[in-house]
Amino acid sequence: MKKLTTLAIAMLALGATSWAQGVSKTWVADQGDGTYKNPVLYADYSDPDVIRVGDDYWMTSSSFDCVPALQILHSTDLVNWEFAGAVRSFIPNEVQRQHGHGIWAPSIRFHNGLYYIYWGDPDTGVYMTCATDPRGEWSTPHLVWEGKGMIDACPLWDDDGRAYLVHAWAGSRSGMKSILSASEMSPDGRRLIGEEVLLFDGHAEHPTVEGPKFYKRDGWYYIFAPAGGVKEGWQLVLRSREPLGRYECRKVLHQGNTDIHGPHQGGWVEDTAGDCWFLHFEDRYAYGRVVHLQPMEWTADGWCTMGVDSNKDGIGEPVKSYRKPHSNVPTKICTPTEGDEFNDSKLGLQWQWFGSHPQRDWAMLSPEGFLRLNCRPYDNLYDANNIIAQKITAPKQTITARVRFVAGVDGDRAGVIVHGRDYATLSLVRTDGKMRLVQTICEGADKGMGERIVEEKPFSHEGWMYLRVEIAEGCKCRFFYSTNGKRWEPLWEEFTAKWGVWIGAKWGLFAVTKGKTNDGGRMDIDWVRVE
Repeated sequence: MKKLTTLAIAMLALGATSWAQGVSKTWVADQGDGTYKNPVLYADYSDPDVIRVGDDYWMTSSSFDCVPALQILHSTDLVNWEFAGAVRSFIPNEVQRQHGHGIWAPSIRFHNGLYYIYWGDPDTGVYMTCATDPRGEWSTPHLVWEGKGMIDACPLWDDDGRAYLVHAWAGSRSGMKSILSASEMSPDGRRLIGEEVLLFDGHAEHPTVEGPKFYKRDGWYYIFAPAGGVKEGWQLVLRSREPLGRYECRKVLHQGNTDIHGPHQGGWVEDTAGDCWFLHFEDRYAYGRVVHLQPMEWTADGWCTMGVDSNKDGIGEPVKSYRKPHSNVPTKICTPTEGDEFNDSKLGLQWQWFGSHPQRDWAMLSPEGFLRLNCRPYDNLYDANNIIAQKITAPKQTITARVRFVAGVDGDRAGVIVHGRDYATLSLVRTDGKMRLVQTICEGADKGMGERIVEEKPFSHEGWMYLRVEIAEGCKCRFFYSTNGKRWEPLWEEFTAKWGVWIGAKWGLFAVTKGKTNDGGRMDIDWVRVE
């Protein structure tokens, strides 16, 4: 068993980890010859936004109701990314899981020595947090504007010291959508001080316009915004001579003749040589909203083009591969951490909980080098928030966990799960004082449907064992188990994963129980590996 140098009982929302960075065995965008392939991140980083400060790029994305919120990634070349930090768990006034609620479409900016992140919570308002170092502690989120339906907020600090905030509207909360509006904001970015101005109405030609990002260049004010819907949409650029003036628009990126549908919301950034790039997402259903990188150029008339106009229709199309952006510093091939050996003093930033308020007794790190999940009461696994999970990070991958489960009472249950609007599990369950190995599938979980037991059998093995999920093309999943890590027994039925509410499917581990006891069961996890 592995040893830690210090005893740590750490919750996920406590910031950055010193976890040693490895290179993914499932998806690497850097092709090692000065080029990259898309997606640069084959994982669910929805609504990404990016900035460069010096030689460093910082990216964040929507976290919805998963915590820690607002995972922050770092790169020096826009292709190779690693985890850098996260904002503390924050979903206001929620204890029970609220699927699809929480943090929508953040924007990250750097102003006067501070890093800022703004976002809209569709149920409570627009928030802001700031930090002197993206890897460190972020301030307690501040409510800039209270209300319902304001989403996808982005600030702009102008050259004269004045500040502005642009945002979209969620029709499900406000009763209106497909418009962008803005108002003046106090220079410290903490409150709105002007009247709301309707900047753009997309109903006629660009429905469901949303996700605005605010910029200024050469005396022009620009708003980058997607329209047309997540699956089949396109990217717009709007411009005006005044921050709250009349905006004209142009379509600059669409699917065209490619198989990359709905090139959607993202952010513009310049590399250290002055070349421009656009980082955006593409919705790949159960895999989530994966991240692409497009070359971008400004034309003499003050507009921009994205991707490559391969079909000569005057609008850019996404590229599958391209030369890498310029970097002033030596870059190494790296990827966001997958799996975990649990040899650190804090849980890795690759993990997220399903829910807004992780409790300290859900998970504990041991100095012996394992993570303990304690069985906690639950009503159903679709709404359970004490599931520790990671994103799927490639079209095909195998997740293996070395675990041992000790049940305390009947009803204790622990295992692995692939979770979305449907879910499937492979778990150990204590029933009538005996242990059983059970595979379940829940189709229509989001509609209140119950689990179906595919098959179950007695299981008498004690001590360490292995649980495995193999994910194939199309997010088709099969479960396996082994008592020795060498001979693998397949489980009975294939499961096709389904996306969640605004998020991709995730795989994870859980330990739950029916009812309360003064000494419940627990599952220890020695390691989790992704190959």
